[in-house]
Order: sequence, then structure tokens, then C-alpha cells
Amino acid sequence: MTDDMRPSDRLIFALDLPEPEQARALVERLGPAVSFYKLGLELMMAGGYFELIDWLLERDKKVFVDLKFFDVPATVGRAVARLASRGVTFATVHGNQGIMEAAAANKGALKILAVTVLTSLDRGDLEDLGFSCDVRELVLSRARRALEAGCDGVVASGLELPAMRAAIDRRLLVVTPGIRPVDNRPLDDQKRVVTPEQAFRDGADHIVVGRPIRDAADPRAAAEAIQTSIAAALAER
Repeated sequence: MTDDMRPSDRLIFALDLPEPEQARALVERLGPAVSFYKLGLELMMAGGYFELIDWLLERDKKVFVDLKFFDVPATVGRAVARLASRGVTFATVHGNQGIMEAAAANKGALKILAVTVLTSLDRGDLEDLGFSCDVRELVLSRARRALEAGCDGVVASGLELPAMRAAIDRRLLVVTPGIRPVDNRPLDDQKRVVTPEQAFRDGADHIVVGRPIRDAADPRAAAEAIQTSIAAALAER
């Protein structure tokens, strides 16, 4: 767990928009309320992905590349090595031990996060995928293996945070998506969610928030409110 970062960097905003121009406009609108951005597959498919990364870095923003690398280990290693030279902070992998080890071996200053179990999946979804095990046990197993492989941290639901912090080396960086300021689970596809306050009380290093900010009537005010709740939660732990 890291406690020496700027409090504002604890919030990572998922910049999930169809076009880079829309993404830039929202970044400008959010201003200093957000200093850390996650860029995923949707923007990658729109074109101009790396130009957007450079644009964010030029504005002193941090960048999380969430492409969940999964391929032959040698290919993943080369892709991570290329990405490491761009100045981004985090990147995700979603694969077996060989994939994680290849990513870790080529990361340089880039921090590699291993995805444990997507927050859109529950026990029934895992059984459908062929995993006949408890969600928490699968998350803990993957987190242990990520640390052994040389990854810097994991992406994991807040529901597994207490067990993870109790069972696994606290050096492990934990980034928690599926954050909802209020319980709106019937309204979207996230099944394993927690509030920002709960995530930080239970040991998250960062939270990833998308729709509660993006779809708010005033996105900047929504981000500022979450930053306030983060500061309060950190003061308690």
C-alpha cells in the first residue's frame, strides 16, 4: 500500500468516451478536480489513442493504459517495453503466469497491474466461464501469483479488499474499480461494487470511477465530491 502519493491522484477517472475530441473536452471541463485518467479499449478503437496520451501528459496528468494485454508472453513483453517508454503510470495485463512475468520483466518504470476478476462478473458468470470456485478465493490466488510474477499490483473489487490486505503482502498496489457513490447496481452492468469511502477504509490505493462522474449533471462537481470523500476516508485510516 502506498501512502506517499498526492491525495488527488487516488481518484482515477475512466475516460470512456467514443471520440478523442470528446475526451479532451471533458478533461478540460474537469480541470484540477481530476489528475489521473484511465484510457481503455473504446478510445483505442477510435484512433488517436497515443496522441491523447501525449496530450494528457503534457498537461501534467497521469495516465493508466487499460488494454488488458493478453497474448503470447513474448508479444506481451515487447508491447509493454514499447509502452514503458511513453511515460504512462499504469498498464494492465490479464493472463497467466508467463504473461505476467513477461510484462513485469519489460516494464521499466511503468507499473504493471494484473486484473483479478472483472467487477462485472459474479459467481454465476465465473461458473459459466468454467471456474468452479469462490470469487474471493480466485481473486486472492491471482493476486498472490501477480506478486510472485513481479507485477506491481492488481485490479480488484472492493469486496475482496479486506481479505486481500489480511492475506497478501501490503506492498501490493490495489486499484479498485466498480465504485459507486450510491448503490445503483440495478442500473448498470457492475455487480460487485463499493462506495469510495468503503474502498479506502478497506485498503484501496486508488479507485477507478467512470459513469458517476461522466454522466453527472456537473462532472467537475461530482469529481470534487468524490475527492472530498477520499480525503475523509484517508484521514480515518
